[in-house]
Amino acid sequence: MSTTNAGIGAIFDEIADWLELDQANAFRIRAYRNAARTIDSWPKPLADFTDRPNAYAELPGIGEDLAEKIDEIVRTGSCAQLKALRRAHPRGLRELLRIPGIGPKRASRLFREAGVTTPRRLVVAARAGRLSAMKGFGPRMETDLLQAASAYLASGHRWKLSFAAQQAEAISRYLHESKGIASLDVAGSYRRQQETVGDLDILACASRGTAVTRRFLAYPDVARVLSQGPTRSSVVLKNGLQVDLRVIKPDSLGSALVYFTGSKAHNVALRRIAQKEGMKINEYGVYRGERRIAGETEQSVYATLGLPPIPPELRENRGEIECARQHRLPALIERSDLRGDLHVHTDASDGHASLADMVDAARKAGLSYVAITDHSRGLGVAHGLDADRLARQIDLIDRLNETSRGITVLKGIEIEILEDGTLDLPASVLRRLDLVVGAVHSHFKLSRTRQTERILRAMDQPCFSILAHPTGRLIGEREAYEVDLDRLIRHAGERKCFLEVNAHPDRLDLNDIGCRMARDGGMRVAICSDSHDQNGFAALRFGIGQARRGWLQSSDVINTLPLKELRTLLKATMT
Repeated sequence: MSTTNAGIGAIFDEIADWLELDQANAFRIRAYRNAARTIDSWPKPLADFTDRPNAYAELPGIGEDLAEKIDEIVRTGSCAQLKALRRAHPRGLRELLRIPGIGPKRASRLFREAGVTTPRRLVVAARAGRLSAMKGFGPRMETDLLQAASAYLASGHRWKLSFAAQQAEAISRYLHESKGIASLDVAGSYRRQQETVGDLDILACASRGTAVTRRFLAYPDVARVLSQGPTRSSVVLKNGLQVDLRVIKPDSLGSALVYFTGSKAHNVALRRIAQKEGMKINEYGVYRGERRIAGETEQSVYATLGLPPIPPELRENRGEIECARQHRLPALIERSDLRGDLHVHTDASDGHASLADMVDAARKAGLSYVAITDHSRGLGVAHGLDADRLARQIDLIDRLNETSRGITVLKGIEIEILEDGTLDLPASVLRRLDLVVGAVHSHFKLSRTRQTERILRAMDQPCFSILAHPTGRLIGEREAYEVDLDRLIRHAGERKCFLEVNAHPDRLDLNDIGCRMARDGGMRVAICSDSHDQNGFAALRFGIGQARRGWLQSSDVINTLPLKELRTLLKATMT
């Protein structure tokens, strides 16, 4: 078991999964889920706290029992409770929970009544018609589960960007302690900020390759060594992620970064340009005949092809080369451009920290304004706010703004878009707010036409500022609902409201294509963290990565504006 923060969080998530399958106490399950979320987002490695293990109990939401388990994992690399739960269940049963449409109760029934213990066995059972015979399933559900399980099996395993980031940063810190490293870069789809990553490609520019390789192979989280050599080694970590290390000479670093960052389509296009000019380009450099003419830096590689450097996030062969040739590449947005966050939760609904603590965390994240947008009453599972509780929160925010320094708190709500497109609180209440963030959390299976009309009607309500996570997807868990995104973008422009790029790593919604569509449609967006705890603002980096992949500049994002200009825009959405 991995002792990185991501590894400990994954252990707690797995315990919660098994407890859910056993239909254990809901509060106990939630405690493990909340702890996993806290640990995943904690900025410092918990393994560094071994000299004072009682510090684990000081983490938000971590009681004595969970603190002891963290200490056990860090000290021993194991967890007795998780081992016991694994012994008590078929191992593949938990994987069923990764298939859209299958929750703990349904997975338990599939196991007990149909002998289904893995996604592959689910496909076999569905094809044989065994599911439709089960009470409460039926032919349509059988077809839906067959399609979902087949898609899951066909996709292969990829890791969410946030998880890959934790692994990349942990192993990079470890390798930097090796002597002789001039630079260390993580390339591949990770560097391009794709929302999921298949593996990690680490490039080490080092004078003593053997020392770096030895340290890499001795990384404590290595489960298996796939290959090893003076310039390339490959391992699989305990969590199943494959990591490749390549030791690069300084004069080839730039060409190696271009080659191993990809994408494949982008690199093929570069090679074709080189061939037309009588050159050859590979991971070692750019060559004219036998003579290497570039390769030390990425800038030198692109310059030999008559191009300025192309940011990694754009290297997908989606027009970036032609734009570079015409010197029309966008000046992509940076994290430092964000002045505020317009989608944040507190413990008034389903958040895990108080209003004051969330505002303080936003200030520490370098933000000058933050909108508190707790859920409305329609989302009962989130303990949503009714009109009276919202009114009390408005008064509380007003009082906080009187004393708060260095940050302004905006009054908002994440309101439920009901099936008919109405909002679940009246406009008379909403007009007291600075902004209203509308969201779909139900009726995901509506037809494309009905879902689109539902959201368009919501945008036309008197108070509607931002459409949250516009396609409703959860990466690897739930597909986007059917919706005409182009119509939403056009209508938002007419209505003068905005779409969100939700930076939560489970969502990243809008995706990169959606961001590009918004930009091309002249539509501005809001990049928001959807923070539910004090560490949640760190997710803004992933929203920025998604926006950069979508070609967005600072001017395409409303929360890069000074507060006065932002207020003017938001006021127009509240009439």
